[in-house]
Amino acid sequence: MRLELDSLTHRYGNEPAVDDVSFGLESGELVALLGPSGCGKTTLVQAIAGHIHPTAGRVLLRGADVTDVPAESRQVSVVFQQSTLFPHMTVSENVAYGLAARDTGSERRDEVVSEYLELVDLRDQRGAYPSELSGGQRRRVELARALAPQPDLLVLDEPLSALDRTLREQLRDEIARIQRETGVTTLFVTHDQEEAMTLADRLVVMNDGTVSGIGEPRTLYESPPTPFIASFLGRSNTFSATVIDQQPLTIAVGETEITLNGSQKDVSTGSTVTCHVRPRDISFRDSANDGANLSLAAEITRVVDIGTHYDVTVRIDTGDELVVECAGNPPAVGESLSLALSERQMTVFGPG
Repeated sequence: MRLELDSLTHRYGNEPAVDDVSFGLESGELVALLGPSGCGKTTLVQAIAGHIHPTAGRVLLRGADVTDVPAESRQVSVVFQQSTLFPHMTVSENVAYGLAARDTGSERRDEVVSEYLELVDLRDQRGAYPSELSGGQRRRVELARALAPQPDLLVLDEPLSALDRTLREQLRDEIARIQRETGVTTLFVTHDQEEAMTLADRLVVMNDGTVSGIGEPRTLYESPPTPFIASFLGRSNTFSATVIDQQPLTIAVGETEITLNGSQKDVSTGSTVTCHVRPRDISFRDSANDGANLSLAAEITRVVDIGTHYDVTVRIDTGDELVVECAGNPPAVGESLSLALSERQMTVFGPG
């Protein structure tokens, strides 16, 4: 395993930033560390890079414990959210900086700089200064500088957050290409679910200083293990229900009873559960239902034209409001209709 965090914990005074975090990256993987602001992502980056010493736990690189090894002696390169290029240095001098610190000879240094400027498509800007570059070009210079020493691990800490949407998407594709071509083991840190799901082989989802789930993007999206992941990865609807039978699991949503034949939950009769379903997985009974076998009565309370679709807000018997993605010809506010959904596309979370 290229990187392994073993029960990593860090406190600032009495305040825990991360608590008992364990996960690893295999060689050549691109893993996204994903979570909302304040969940502990930055603290983990600093611990991995050697900028802080964790309160407890270990950081291992290639199986060796580097928890006490200083940052400059670790084979870890970090691209931070804010630019760290030296303004008085040219593009080639910035890229060469990390190589000079590792005693790379001048001739070999020039070869490596040319190789990595070619990789990020900046060979014609090697004599330019950072102030003469666009935001996307500066990001690519930082990538080249981070990759040139051929690190054991590349950490990208919110590298696209300061860019506009179009440039962000372009650079995201560039990062994917560069990672594939170099095979560098990469930890991509972000709060943006779309970025993470587009780029990563696996996701590590953080919340409140702990790991909420680890897995492939599609698996976590379609079968979320916790309510937090269900709500954080993409858009989500939740509504409450009461368990009225266990074998098979049968729940009451208001006055409607729903039997979930494929659901195995250790929940007692009479307990309240939370049901999760994506807006795109709900339709109206008078549309093509694509195998939907469950039905709920609903009243239309709001219709919003998003451009690519309509967001139709409905209120069901429990008083919960759900959003339905409607491709065209939305129902009118005040209209009563039946919702169609499939038990395969609904996740039930028990109490607690």
